[in-house]
Amino acid sequence: MRILVVEDDPLIGDGLKAGLAQLGFAVDWLNSGKDALYAMGAAPYDAAVLDLGLPGCDGMTVLESWRRQGHNLPVLVLTARDAIGDRVAGLDAGADDYLIKPFALIEVAARLRAMLRRSQGLSSHLLSHGDVSFDPAARCAYLREHPVELTARELAILEVLLLNKGRVLPRELIEEKLYNWERDLESNAIEVHIHHLRKKLGRHVIRTVRGIGYTLGRVE
Repeated sequence: MRILVVEDDPLIGDGLKAGLAQLGFAVDWLNSGKDALYAMGAAPYDAAVLDLGLPGCDGMTVLESWRRQGHNLPVLVLTARDAIGDRVAGLDAGADDYLIKPFALIEVAARLRAMLRRSQGLSSHLLSHGDVSFDPAARCAYLREHPVELTARELAILEVLLLNKGRVLPRELIEEKLYNWERDLESNAIEVHIHHLRKKLGRHVIRTVRGIGYTLGRVE
């Protein structure tokens, strides 16, 4: 899943970027509210982590602008403001969740996963399709309840497909959801990873729609 982090504190921003990447997220980090105003058009983000105390253009302005532009992705607000009025204002402006600084990285990741589940209408922490299931928190995949060893990139592709059940995803969109701005991608990387997923999980798990992209296969 691709996450946008908007945080002007270099220690917090760099820590979030590195830590969330270790937990399976693709992360882009901006330290300017002005840049964040137009960031949603740059990549298909699944969620955002937004600091309210940004210089120049504060996070509340950014959040309100995103919502006016029609961007409905989940937004986790980070702030040092712990007054009830500030939290209510943030939620009323369109935030999906609120976290007071200082915070633990694992809680940020857990809240992001919970927001993503809610945005997809999912109640269970497991994502499943037929005999295949995936635990986003543990980064583990299962076939008929038995663990299957997948690479980090294979897990990421499986997660994207499971979160978009019923949709055909173009290869380019899958790439954009898996890689941040700093990563170079080989032209056939997605095809290679999907080939390996089919070998490990079954050739019918992922279906190719010619000329369009990939989707989950029919449950047998």
